[in-house]
Amino acid sequence: MSILPSINSPDDLKELSIDELRTLAEEIREYIIDVIPGVGGHFASSLGVVELTIALHYVYDTPHDKIVWDVGHQGYIHKILTGRREALKHIRQYEGISGFLSRDESRYDVFGAGHASTAISSSLGIAKARDLTGKKFRVVAVVGDGGMTGGLAYEGLNNAGIAGTDITVILNDNAMSISKNVGAISRYLVSIVTNPF
Repeated sequence: MSILPSINSPDDLKELSIDELRTLAEEIREYIIDVIPGVGGHFASSLGVVELTIALHYVYDTPHDKIVWDVGHQGYIHKILTGRREALKHIRQYEGISGFLSRDESRYDVFGAGHASTAISSSLGIAKARDLTGKKFRVVAVVGDGGMTGGLAYEGLNNAGIAGTDITVILNDNAMSISKNVGAISRYLVSIVTNPF
């Protein structure tokens, strides 16, 4: 029996065993591969975050805890797990759901992610607002390797380092950015993976 049709929110994930989560990941990949060619969209970013997205929604208490995605293309799995599985069949179409994340579309979409490099600085802003208002929730920024080629990501890291607030930054270095990554950080990340010792 298929697991995916029974997943309508992150709460449903928490009822699954680890083996069932693995099966769910396979089913989500198949679903993306079946749906996206008919409506248009980006495969690589979505397929590169299946397990990560499942794990984040399994571990964190979303939407209370905030997950900030760096680009909308990473958000397709997030949309599936947050009750928009059927709506994905109309993504990027007239009166369909957005190809990006949209606060108007779902309470799970914390930030209107569009293009790369914005997740760290926006997460920092959300975390500072949390601290100033005395609220209690966790904030996670998910940044793709392509996002680390933009200056805004480094401004966010620089400010996060001295802000005295708690955020988690996850680097999804899956070599799946639209354009080839360039620069010293990209070269360094490649060297860590290819020659760790």
